Order: sequence, then C-alpha cells, then structure tokens
Amino acid sequence: MPKTRILIVDDEQGMLEVCADSLGSLNAARIVTKQRSRDAAELLAHERFDLLIVDIQMPELSGIELLKLAREKDPDLLVLVITAFPTVDTAVGSMKLGASDYIAKPFRPDDLLTRVQRLLNEKRLREENRYLSRQVQRVQQSADFIGESPLMSQVFEKIYDVAQTDADVLIRGETGSGKELVARRIHRQSRRCKEKFVPVDCGAIPDALMESEFFGHERGAFTGANARSIGLLEFANGGTVFLDEVAELPLLLQAKLLRALQERTFRRVGDNEETEVDIRVIAATSRNLEDEVRQGRFREELLYRIDILAVEIPPLRERQSDIPVLARHFISQYAATMERDVRDIDEDAKDVLMGYAWPGNVRELQNVIRRAILASRDTEIGVDHLPDDLVIKSKTRSSSQPSGYFQVREQRIRAFEREYLTNLLTSHAGDITAAAAAAQLPRGTLYRLIGTHALAPDDFRSTQS
Repeated sequence: MPKTRILIVDDEQGMLEVCADSLGSLNAARIVTKQRSRDAAELLAHERFDLLIVDIQMPELSGIELLKLAREKDPDLLVLVITAFPTVDTAVGSMKLGASDYIAKPFRPDDLLTRVQRLLNEKRLREENRYLSRQVQRVQQSADFIGESPLMSQVFEKIYDVAQTDADVLIRGETGSGKELVARRIHRQSRRCKEKFVPVDCGAIPDALMESEFFGHERGAFTGANARSIGLLEFANGGTVFLDEVAELPLLLQAKLLRALQERTFRRVGDNEETEVDIRVIAATSRNLEDEVRQGRFREELLYRIDILAVEIPPLRERQSDIPVLARHFISQYAATMERDVRDIDEDAKDVLMGYAWPGNVRELQNVIRRAILASRDTEIGVDHLPDDLVIKSKTRSSSQPSGYFQVREQRIRAFEREYLTNLLTSHAGDITAAAAAAQLPRGTLYRLIGTHALAPDDFRSTQS
C-alpha cells in the first residue's frame, strides 16, 4: 500500500508524542515530528507530505506562517491546525489560508485520529475523481463472453483455473476476439472481485503522457502539471490492471513497467519517494510477442514477467457453432433498444454467417447484427439484411457443389484435416498430449483443430485394440 506521510509540528515535545501515539494505529503511515518550525519549513521545501498537523502558537515561524509556506509549495497538502485558543476568527482565518480542519487543545486521541482519517479519505477520493475525469475510458461492451463450443468450454475452464490464483496473466487472441471480456471474467472470479478493474488501451495513450498516466506525477513535474495526480497503477491499488495490446508500449516504458511489476513499487514523475501497490496485472495482445522480441520491439524480460499464466482465445472462425449463439444473443441485446421486433435469424442467413471467416471476430459479428437489426422490418434477420460484402465472401454450407479452384482446394484441405486428425486420435487412443507430440503441434493448436472438425478425444479412447 502507498505510505501516507504525515508531518507533525509543535514546539512542545509532549504534544508531539501525544499526536504521534494517537496516529500510531494508521496503517502504512510514516509519521515525522519536528519541534522547531524552521526545521519543518526546510523539510516541507524538499519533501512531499500528505498531511501537515501544526500548532498555531510557536516561536520562530507561527503555525499560520508555516501553513502559508506549505500551501504555496503544495496546494493539495492537507493541513490540520492545532490551537489552544479556539475562536471564530482563528478558525475562519486558518480556513481561508487553506487549512483543512482545526482541533482545539486539549483533545482526545480518538478525536484526532477520526479527523485525520476523514481528511485522508477525502483526499483519496479527490485524487481518484481527478484521475477519472482525466482518464478517457473506453465504452465497455455490455455483452458477456459467451459460447457453447468445445473450444469455449476449454477456455472457460482455463479462466476459472487462472482466476483462483493471484499470478499475472497474458491473454492472447486476435483483434475483436473478446480479450477484455476474458480479463473482466477473470477479475470477477478472483479474490479481488470487490476491488477496481482498470482497463488501459496501451495504444491510445500518447507517448509523451504514458509515464504520467501509468505512474502519476507530482505538482510541477512538467509543464501543465498543476496538481499532484495518481496514475493507473496507484488508482488500481488492491484490484486488477488490464493492459490491452501491451505490445504497443514503447520500449522505455516497458523497462519501467517491468521494474514496477517485479517490485510492486514505482515513483511518480517528479517524486523521490517509492509508492507501493498491491495489484494484479492482466495483459493482452493480438500480436505474436515472441516475434516482437526477436524484432527488438518487446522486452524479453517483460514477456517472461507477464506470461506466467496464459489464456488463448480461439478466433470465431474456429468455433463456428458459437456463431448462431452469439448472433441470437446480440439480437436479444439490441433489438429492443433499437425499437425493432427482430427475434431471430433465419437458416439461410445463419449459413452465410457460419461460412464467413470473421477477421474482426466477435466484435465484427456484433456490428453486423446491429446493422442487420436496423435494416430488418421483419421478426427475423435474412440474407438481404446482411452486408453485401459479407455475403459475397461467405462460403455457405447451402451452396451447390464447388467448382472454383479456391473452393475445391478448401474442401480438399478440410477433408485432409479431418482424415489426418481422425487417424491421429485413433492411433493414440484419444491421448491429446501424445497426439500433439506426434503431429509436432502445440496442444492448444491441436485442440482448436479437432474442435473445428467437431471431433471429441473421448470418442477415440476405446478404439485402440
């Protein structure tokens, strides 16, 4: 947790001890005491504090003078004034100068602790609100990550297993395949589910602002930094940070992020103090990170750091049986809000959708269904409601015997794949590990291939004599 830094200034040593003891129960707080106000002024000029507790009546510099100096240096600094002579003028005067609250001597330790906790909580909320107003959040899809195919069943099992740990995760999948939805599901099923989920589009942040966005900055750290601001990692403290398209990060930031992930500490821009965070990182990419490493565009150490647990999302074209399921889901989701009476999709349109390659995956299907709903005046979506380009490119199951070169080639390739996989599973009695080794394929790739051809390993486990 980030350490809260509190400076207590009073010319009475006994009062310093009372205040420090009263605040001793604050978690992750560093308390500094100064008996001379000039020493405190020197400290405030060079170090950052979250809260200043200061007595009004002091030799050298009075509490009011110290308050003025402190607020000039840091307008966001919380100041709690202690006074032995409480009057309306004293209270109003200190508030006008920027004091956050005041407390009269003598006071109960619990009263001081309560006021300090309230001030720190209000400060935290202000910083979070400032961050939220600065951070441009992407529009979140309301659709959940759904599917009924064997491949998706394996993905759901992997998500559950990953969610039970607190290790960092790398999600691999093509653009539009639902990587953020997978990350959100992992977060919801994890022990951090009641804490924040903070999505970050790594390709949407200007390079000049990246370090500040990730780690935050102090007031005056650069031109335009008019106030201290927390960054993404600090904002997500206790929860999950989702780094979408992590390969888009520049190499310099990759190095700083690597250190932050290894140590779970970082420095705000313009700060000398380390800030600790408790976060889980889920990264996602549509690129081959191993190729990016070979090309010198991604740090190998960062790949090892985020690829502790991996979830691979199959593209939509490899799980055709999910296409009608998703289409009907999107129809039920959007038809009412678009004031259309569409309830289903007819068989010809379904065949067209299942014969299309879906380079944009689920996101593309979602957009196609929304357009088709708007185009339809019936209760079902038909072929006429689908984009012409999609219909032309689709290899529908209901078409006549293929005659073109590419159609015949694809048919022969699919026939070869099915025959090869059937013989492979038969010869290894459905043992995926042995079959993958014999075929010199990754197990995940083999699973996707047999899923595409609707083959089940269990069906082959009793075929070997």
